[in-house]
Amino acid sequence: MAYSSLFSPNFTHFSSARPISHHLYYHPYLSSTSLQYNKIRKELSFPYVASVPYQPINVDYLEGEFSGHGVTFEGIGDNCVAKMGLDNGSTATLMLPSGLITSYKAPMWHGSTVELLHTSVSEGDDGEAVIQGGVSLALNYEDDNEVPWSPSTWVLRDIRGNSKDSIKVELISSDTDNMVETRHIVTLGEDILTSEISVTNSNSSPLQWTGSIISHLTVSSPEATYALGLEGSNFHNVPPFLSNFGIIPSDLDEENDSKIGQLWKQMGLKGFFSGLGQRNKKNAREEEMEGEEDDGYKQLNEQMSRIYTCAPRFFTLIDRGRRNSVVVGRDGFDEVYMYSPGSSHEIYGEYSFICVGQSTMLKPIMLGPGEVWRGSQHLHNPNM
Repeated sequence: MAYSSLFSPNFTHFSSARPISHHLYYHPYLSSTSLQYNKIRKELSFPYVASVPYQPINVDYLEGEFSGHGVTFEGIGDNCVAKMGLDNGSTATLMLPSGLITSYKAPMWHGSTVELLHTSVSEGDDGEAVIQGGVSLALNYEDDNEVPWSPSTWVLRDIRGNSKDSIKVELISSDTDNMVETRHIVTLGEDILTSEISVTNSNSSPLQWTGSIISHLTVSSPEATYALGLEGSNFHNVPPFLSNFGIIPSDLDEENDSKIGQLWKQMGLKGFFSGLGQRNKKNAREEEMEGEEDDGYKQLNEQMSRIYTCAPRFFTLIDRGRRNSVVVGRDGFDEVYMYSPGSSHEIYGEYSFICVGQSTMLKPIMLGPGEVWRGSQHLHNPNM
């Protein structure tokens, strides 16, 4: 298994984390003029290794249509890598059509650039490349019919800006049946990477949705990593969130994996607390479900998975091993999800990361007909 933001051209296609079914959407840069969209499968399993039959992307079309903004395109199998680069050395890598951000390299005080995201590439059962980590969207929509579905395939809509100041890449995912449009705007600045989403409900009935912007931040080891600024924040202890591109340690036993999957699949997080209660009773765990963070300089060396419900808009993750830090900020979202795999793994290895997510997992967002919701995550580099 490799841990890198650069993917080998030997891989013929890439894999999502679970099987999906699709609707069609038309766009000129797809050679067969179709894109496909996901409806969440009713059953979750672990690990997720399955092929997503993305349609080939016309890289020449993208180069001709969107060149001149500090973005270059490279085809890898049926997929495309969009590379954003600024004159000061900041770079970000975005994959199409999955929308996965696989790399964010930021300039440091010592003069070189450092990778801030943790991404792994492994080989699936059929020889395909399975990509996990990075920054991804895990969104779950549900209408009056209580049929859940999720955007999984993204179309490049626009690129704005330049390599001197900042670059904005706008992606769009539309479901014509449910009349819901999701936009994801990735902005690379000199010292910041922002992921902004907007959800538009064009249907005549209300829409409920839950989900998160999930980021895997690379660290030397969770033992050397500290969260600064969360003191006084209320939290709920929860099982690790299983997303398409999430990384979960393999030392979780099969029984716990099954229970985690059963919990998160419940009606798109309906019955969340009852599910957690049942799981705790079965495991006879002494750990409290709710609490208040009492540590303003919290070491993340122990395995933890929790959602903070009243955290400050900005907090800092400090990695004393790599001698750098990341300021994590949010707009629109009320919750912060944080997961640490703990320090029982090899340093600078597969599980040397901290997962943070700006989320709406506990309190779903309701959108009335014609309403638009916006929210964003900011990964700020204070080390220049």
